[in-house]
Amino acid sequence: MFEGLYLLKPKVFNDDSGYFMESWNRKIILNILKKDIDFCQDNLSFSKQGVLRGLHFQKDPFAQDKLVSCIQGSIFDVAVDLRSNSKTFGKWVGVFLNDRDNEQLFIPKGFANGFLTLSESAYVKYKTTEYYSFESERYVIWNDKVLKIRWPLNKINFRNPIVSKKDSNGDIFEKDFIYFK
Repeated sequence: MFEGLYLLKPKVFNDDSGYFMESWNRKIILNILKKDIDFCQDNLSFSKQGVLRGLHFQKDPFAQDKLVSCIQGSIFDVAVDLRSNSKTFGKWVGVFLNDRDNEQLFIPKGFANGFLTLSESAYVKYKTTEYYSFESERYVIWNDKVLKIRWPLNKINFRNPIVSKKDSNGDIFEKDFIYFK
């Protein structure tokens, strides 16, 4: 439904000693996306249960493709389409990512991203195609009244998530604003 957004399921090889998986393979991604991806930065975040991070994005020229995975614990990951010329502009999708299924969410440039930590704690790893730029970083408020994201707070018995001061001050989503062309 969302052009360019992919839920990826890497092959996992299990045996009595544990498992092995390729978390990134350029040839496989090239085959799926039909374009080459050049990741330049890996990020790792640790969050306690109930922490909600996002909704983050970087504006052009530092917009980022991201490959998000939860390497320990479980999260509800959300991507919001901010591409003004997209038929899904202003729509969101949420997926559960965890360390058991090892699924990854590829989020193209033009999307805001955030997640809610469902497990006692979680480590989230994401690769980006552009370096972090403080001047280009932007936020859309996690509980925007237009977007109406259904965060699964009932799964963790939290009425209100734990949100950083920075994320609490995110902008409201505006249908007439051009985020990305």
